[in-house]
Amino acid sequence: MAHFDTSGLQPAADSLTEQGIDVVRLGYADLIGTDRGRDVLVNRFARTVGGGVAFCRSVYGTTPRGGVVDIEGGLSQGLPDVVAFPDVSTLRPVPWEPGVAHCIADVYNPDGTPSAENPRMVLRAVVEKFAELDMVPIIGPELEFYVLEENKKSPSGWSRYGEGTGNVYTSGLKGDPENVLLNSLRQLGNYGIEVTAANHEFCSGQFEINMWHGPALDAADRAHRFKTAIKELARMSGKLATFMAKPFNDEGGSGYHMHFSCWSKDGSTPLFDDPTTPDGLSKVARHAIAGILKHAPALTAVANPTINSYKRFGPDTLAPWLIDWGLDNRSAMVRIPPERGGAARMEVRLGDATANPYLAMAAIGAAIYLGIRDGLEPPAPLEGYGYDPESAPMLPQSLGEALDALEADKELVEALGEYFVTSFITYKRNELERFSRFVTDWEFLEYAYHL
Repeated sequence: MAHFDTSGLQPAADSLTEQGIDVVRLGYADLIGTDRGRDVLVNRFARTVGGGVAFCRSVYGTTPRGGVVDIEGGLSQGLPDVVAFPDVSTLRPVPWEPGVAHCIADVYNPDGTPSAENPRMVLRAVVEKFAELDMVPIIGPELEFYVLEENKKSPSGWSRYGEGTGNVYTSGLKGDPENVLLNSLRQLGNYGIEVTAANHEFCSGQFEINMWHGPALDAADRAHRFKTAIKELARMSGKLATFMAKPFNDEGGSGYHMHFSCWSKDGSTPLFDDPTTPDGLSKVARHAIAGILKHAPALTAVANPTINSYKRFGPDTLAPWLIDWGLDNRSAMVRIPPERGGAARMEVRLGDATANPYLAMAAIGAAIYLGIRDGLEPPAPLEGYGYDPESAPMLPQSLGEALDALEADKELVEALGEYFVTSFITYKRNELERFSRFVTDWEFLEYAYHL
């Protein structure tokens, strides 16, 4: 059985009691990024979590509508346990729930080995690969989302909140008539996840709240908490927040853009910057770009992980369509912002907002690591508007095609862990199978009247 370092548990509980907090919400991300967890009374915290809190391993294989996919080591093995142990350094009071603190857990097998399909563990393993290169990956996540309000006349029961055209990059009541975004920004500002600013995004009812950059694991923890918090805060105002990639036919999708850079191990040197080159980018930056381009088809499965994700792609969407990169070019899959020095970075625009923050950072980080390790070189950067299929290879155009690419990319599979990738692919192929048997509204509208 696992034996954990429990020395920090009672001091953490004592500190929470002094703050008037009587419940710890112990949480961790499953494969799709849902926060799974348990509420633990603070006055029983050290005793309750000291040996880890048991969960059925098949929680990783639970679908959004409650089915259970038989991932490796799950259903067919008799539904065995994993155990969650708190990382007390992540304890944060929840501003909108008095008396409650959230704590992120790491998940282990009962023998104390890391749970190979746990997203936080997958990312941690990738970060350790950068340490072998004496590098630290720094990431700034950007997540877009829609806010919806109840509408009994809508087939789904929901319609876009604050409907109005042309509100991109606005703030205030014009695009947020009930201050849902503003109230969320204030609450998140007290949550310790380094949010900085908020605005209405391009589409009606679509918003973005920016987060500060940081080391990869910290950035993923904050992005995971952000997604959970946005949905909770929307519920408190009678709304539904969704990070679905493309929830509407007549509006664009929601992206998960990732600003990625590498620094020296001691944090003193930005490794993507080189003022002696024509574009100001170092060899390390070029290798990193090339790694993303080489592994882009496989990355798509993790960064765009739903059937719906691929309806966000296409020309004139400002979402990627081709495997390319460009200097300050928002039509490229990898954009290099104009800043240099300590701000030299790449913006990977591949992902959509449904991506699990841990897994998307792990996959993109693994591709960058492989590019740097192998000294890969990218092609010439994109010039002009990047939707000409003659100019660059096309990204996978369906989830099935992307899963095939991930399965075939042996280098990336090894970097992420074969056990995890097998579980992820099993889970996602089940999603495809279920969808293939489901009769959609489109089919009825297309066929029922004339056929």
